[in-house]
Amino acid sequence: MNSANDFKLLMSHWADIMEANRNYLIQLDSVVGDGDLGLTMSDGFRAASDAIARQDQEDIGKLAYLAGKAMSTAVPSTMGTLMASGLMAAGKAVVGHKALDLEGVTAFFQGFCQGVMERGKAQPGEKTFLDGMAPAVESLRKDCKTGASLKNAALGAARCAHEGFLATRGMPAKHGRAAGRGEGSRDTLDPGAAVADFLMKGYAEFMMESGANEI
Repeated sequence: MNSANDFKLLMSHWADIMEANRNYLIQLDSVVGDGDLGLTMSDGFRAASDAIARQDQEDIGKLAYLAGKAMSTAVPSTMGTLMASGLMAAGKAVVGHKALDLEGVTAFFQGFCQGVMERGKAQPGEKTFLDGMAPAVESLRKDCKTGASLKNAALGAARCAHEGFLATRGMPAKHGRAAGRGEGSRDTLDPGAAVADFLMKGYAEFMMESGANEI
């Protein structure tokens, strides 16, 4: 991610993905929640993207923090607050950076994951967003140590996020309305983990298709 403009383009791509998958997220969430996740994510990421699109700011960390603040105002629901917290924590993790190499990208997504974890008081393995994001972060950490390219690391992280999402079928839910179903929650896919899947898929698509160059 070579510039703040790249981050703005990524945020716009994430907003497009959430809009394109709005009905799918509504469908998943209607099984275990109140069915508004698709609206929350499409509205929230669009608000976050719009808020930074016109910002004359070169610091990627500050842009991410501003995006999170905008999302927290636009969609003050449980998941909206979690994603806003993730963005703000990611911003704090890379504040001062005008470009992100693989180490910076890893810090960004690790900060996102940590922000959601702390806000939601959850851990991986409890059938939440973290079960999609945590495997992606671990993949990025490993690739960072081995010196993988940004694009290959992005593809690996997306693959791990998708596998993590699919693995939520079989887990009992520990949080939210789904937890009230007890063992009956095992047969469902977690909609929060689907959001993580879309975020990492979107990041990989951005790296492969948008012309973003290696640093």
